[in-house]
Amino acid sequence: MDNGAPASEAVPAENQQGLFRRWLNQLKNDPSSSDPRKLGKWGGIAIGTYLLIAAAVGVYWSGAPAHFDVSENAARYAAATGQEVVTGTTTVSALQETIRILLEKPGGYLHNDLFPPGVWLDNMPNWEYGVLVQSRDLARALREVLSRSQSQSKEDVDLTLAEPRINFQSKSWILPASESEYRDALRFLEAYRARLPVTGGDSAQFYARADNLSHWLGMIEKRLGSLSQRLSASVGQRRLNTDLAGDTAAAQSTNAPEEILVRTPWREIDDIFYESRGAAWALTQFLKAAEVDFSDVLAKKNATVSLRQIIRELEASQARVWSPIILNGSGFGLWANHSLVMASYISRANAALIDLRELLAQG
Repeated sequence: MDNGAPASEAVPAENQQGLFRRWLNQLKNDPSSSDPRKLGKWGGIAIGTYLLIAAAVGVYWSGAPAHFDVSENAARYAAATGQEVVTGTTTVSALQETIRILLEKPGGYLHNDLFPPGVWLDNMPNWEYGVLVQSRDLARALREVLSRSQSQSKEDVDLTLAEPRINFQSKSWILPASESEYRDALRFLEAYRARLPVTGGDSAQFYARADNLSHWLGMIEKRLGSLSQRLSASVGQRRLNTDLAGDTAAAQSTNAPEEILVRTPWREIDDIFYESRGAAWALTQFLKAAEVDFSDVLAKKNATVSLRQIIRELEASQARVWSPIILNGSGFGLWANHSLVMASYISRANAALIDLRELLAQG
């Protein structure tokens, strides 16, 4: 035998196969080896744990914030700048606090989330949108009428910068993110509020007049009317076309049928419900603040109790929903219809709002 032959040639083929089998068996029994079955098992456990944690966090994030005391809130905002509470402080502070809660509640602002668990949630994002719409209306009313004495007066510079930022698209994730725009709006609202107690050329004004209040309430009236119609459509309705009713000379762009069927798609029923809850939550805060700032006007018109009745109807719409899902039974069926219950509260608040505007219009 040649002593220079390779070692592998010196070992018989049968012994080589035996050594290979023993090496494979040792690798399989080695706990540090990368067994696909073990990797799949631990991977499944990790994913399951993550999903459970994300679901628990999502439930926590879905809780609506509690109401706050508008008078205490105004005093806190005024004390932060070493100023006193004047006419308008309560309303502006309520708007500031509402937007702050929208951004800083558990989970933060979820309407534009792209990652779990925020991307899975829809109830809270729709609640946020309802709050956001009412905040936009109040910001608009502040810029257009509440801060101006007459139609020809100059707009407040801070409010002209705050309103477009509150109206920034609600689902922008980046460049810029919705949250950054809303935080900028808070800065300008704070600058306006801080100038309310100041006298001189740099002062800001909030005019608590009956016509100004009526203008803002007219905006709310249309919002509540729309929400009531959308909520009632959960069961489907055949409605007569009243678009041109009351004016024989009225015209519209295209012809429409005399009777239409209106029904909310089943996927949107809970979305509209929670949007309505968010709108009612924000309106409760804003109207309580208006009761403080417009107290003299309301007292003169003997309309304070009317405003309080609107607030009471809106507060009733915030009762706890004990069902895990939003039920959509027929109007007089065996199952509840949460949308119709919400529509009832919204409609009653809207009817009281119309009566209040009539009282304000009287001399």
